[in-house]
Parts: sequence; structure tokens; C-alpha cells
Amino acid sequence: MNKINLYHSLIFFNSCIFLSAFEYFRNNNFLILSLFLILSLGISHGALDHIKGQKLIKILNYKSIIAFYILYILVGFSVILLWLIFPKVLLFTFLIVASFHFGKEDSEFINEKPNQELIYFFKGSIVITAPLLFHKAETLEIFNNLNFNISQSLLIYDEFLYFLVMISFIANIFISSNRKIDIKSLLMMDFISILLLNYFFNPILAFSFYFCFLHSIRHSFKLSNELNRNNFVKGFKEFIIKAMPLTILTAILFIISLLFLKNYFFIDSAISKVIFIGLASLTFPHILLEYLIEKNE
Repeated sequence: MNKINLYHSLIFFNSCIFLSAFEYFRNNNFLILSLFLILSLGISHGALDHIKGQKLIKILNYKSIIAFYILYILVGFSVILLWLIFPKVLLFTFLIVASFHFGKEDSEFINEKPNQELIYFFKGSIVITAPLLFHKAETLEIFNNLNFNISQSLLIYDEFLYFLVMISFIANIFISSNRKIDIKSLLMMDFISILLLNYFFNPILAFSFYFCFLHSIRHSFKLSNELNRNNFVKGFKEFIIKAMPLTILTAILFIISLLFLKNYFFIDSAISKVIFIGLASLTFPHILLEYLIEKNE
């Protein structure tokens, strides 16, 4: 798996360099493309949560899976409801949780050390920090569309953002300490790739490329390996088959939400809301499920 992840990071790194050479990508927002990527590749890496739910039910000695489905859906809808009532609190919380989530899952192919939560948070924070640093106006506009105005906050000062980038860099070094050179190279390539994406592309397109082609694919590789530890190719095919139903269902729900929101907002604003509020409603139950399995195994 380490070799697969290394090749994946190398391909992703070189792809970022290649794509950054095209002004066409730099001068367009590609919102529809971003939405399509997230609804296909992006959300698919969480489409086996129902299988993980069955695993959790067995661990907790429950007989019915229905309770899991009800609670999982309830958490997702609660996130959407709370976002409508407390948008600033929910978005800020989501950014913190997402930073930890990205840092942890992008590094989970490495044997974990205890008490690394803060390190994972700082590692993953580059995904949030980089767009604010390189495309501050566009990122703040996205936040404003989500009813989160931080234009006067000390958190967006360049000095503070550069500090966070440096801390994220140090976190990668810490995670890869006492590891082989290929692990160190892998994490550094990922770090530089995220910076390249956010320097050359608008925030949503940069996030979509990272989320779909680095974060999601890496997690999908892990799930494929868990499905078949003897044959990765067969495991990956099995993953695609098992992930397809929930991926399609979730994509349909996102599109229905977009069609509803476009009656009240401009299309760009509606897409931003669907992407980020929708991802938050999926991320919170997904992370909670991973946490419960990890703590109870």
C-alpha cells in the first residue's frame, strides 16, 4: 500500500504541475466541473459507511442495523438544520473538523502514533489556509455566501496564514519522522501539490482537485485493500461496485438541493452552498462513525 500511495502522490504532484501551466484552468471557475467531481469521485470514498455501520453494530452487540441508519441520517440532517440557524458556528466548526479529518485520513497509511490529533489538525489545515493566503478575496466571497463574514478577523492576516503554513509543514515532518525516505517524499509532494493548486486555481476548483484526486482516492485505496488484502485490483473493483449505490443516491440528493436553491440564489452561490453544506452533512456522521469504530474495536 505504501508503494501504491507513493505512486499516487507522484502522479498527483506531476499532474498539478502540468495543469498549472494552462491559463484556461487558471482563468475560469469551473463550478459545474467541481460539483461533478465531488458528486462522483469525492463523495464515493464515504459510500461504504453502511458497511462500517454493520461492523459497528456487531461490535456493540446490537441486532438491528436500522438504528444505525436512523442515527446516521439524523446527524446529517441535524448539521443542515444547525447550519441554517447558526451558520457561523457550524462553518467554523466544520473547518476545524475538516482540517483534522484531512490530516488524519491523508496520513492513515502510516502506522499511527498515540495522541497525534493536534498534529493531524495542523497538517490538514493547509487545505483551509492555502486558499485564504493565495486567493483571499474569492475565499472570503465563498464564506460570505455561506453567511460567514471574517473579513475583519485577525485569522486572515497574511502573517498568521504564513505561520499556519509553516506549522503544517512542520507537522508533515513530525509525522514522517523515523520513516523511510519514500514516506517523507510522499508527504512533501502532497504538501507542495496543495500549495500549487491553491496558488494557480480558484479556491473551489483547487479544493475539488485535492478532495477528489488526493484525499478521496487515497481513502478509496485503503478501503479497497481492506476489502481484499490479497488482490488490490479485485478489492478496488469490489469497492466501486459497493460504493456505486450510495454515491448515486447522494448525488441525486445534492442535485435536487441545487435545483431548489437556484430558485432563491444565483447559480454560483447555490453551488457553493450545496458543496459545502452538503459535505458538512456527510462529514460529521462519517467522522463520528470512524471515531466510534476506532474507540470500540
